[in-house]
Amino acid sequence: MYDIILDTLMDGIRLLPFLFVTYIVMEYIEHKMSAGTRRVVQASGRFGPLIGSIAGIFPQCGFSAAAASLYAGRVITRGTLIAIFLSTSDEMLPVFISQQVPVKTILSVLGMKVVIGMVAGFLVDVVFSMVKKEPEQKMDIHHMCEHDHCHCEDGILKSAFVHTSQIFFFIILVSFILNLVIAGIGEESLTEIILNQPLIGSLLSGIVGLIPNCAASVVITQLYLDGAMSLGAMMSGLLVGAGVGLIVLYRTNDSLRENLRITVILYAIGVAAGIAIDFLGITL
Repeated sequence: MYDIILDTLMDGIRLLPFLFVTYIVMEYIEHKMSAGTRRVVQASGRFGPLIGSIAGIFPQCGFSAAAASLYAGRVITRGTLIAIFLSTSDEMLPVFISQQVPVKTILSVLGMKVVIGMVAGFLVDVVFSMVKKEPEQKMDIHHMCEHDHCHCEDGILKSAFVHTSQIFFFIILVSFILNLVIAGIGEESLTEIILNQPLIGSLLSGIVGLIPNCAASVVITQLYLDGAMSLGAMMSGLLVGAGVGLIVLYRTNDSLRENLRITVILYAIGVAAGIAIDFLGITL
């Protein structure tokens, strides 16, 4: 129990700087920028999938959490959020480095995550803006303030602190419950449900990747290194795995329907990419 509590707290503390900086930026955009400047910021976000997919490869799940908050305030597009979620590497990179995986292999995996995230992000934005004929989403940071009762009129720093505190404690609570469940099941048992078969392996690995906990990415990466799953199956799980990003999305974004849709899109793209990799016979 001590280890579970310690791991939960450490995971949460690592997120604090990302969350606090994110909310400071959001409050500044809302209260200090003119309407015209805010429109420029949002318009530039159309190129977000490119930037987000590259930034997401760094092993910090705090970036996916920050992205979820930015999306809830409609600062970034849906496609940018998907790109960041898909490219987020979470614990994959540290495991690769600790296992002395060749640099070429590491760069190849990261490169695939960036390309898949970027392409998928742009496609998602195009589909929802043109095919679905959705109206352009307007920046709505003030709605988040009303949702969290942060009293923005008291100042940017205080408001950012309130937002960060609320999200932090929510993440701690959910992460603690997940850590208890995973500890009860056992990581060894978790590995047994992923089969080394091209199609089934990708489908199951994607489900495991949805678990918003670093244990999921560690298990998936280690299974691949042990030869217990294919490259495609590993990529499915790692693409779907967005760290605590999904937890924050469900906490900050009011629309449950929208959150579920994003989750389904994330899973579908991750699994489809993994199946395609195996079908094409790509190996590293």
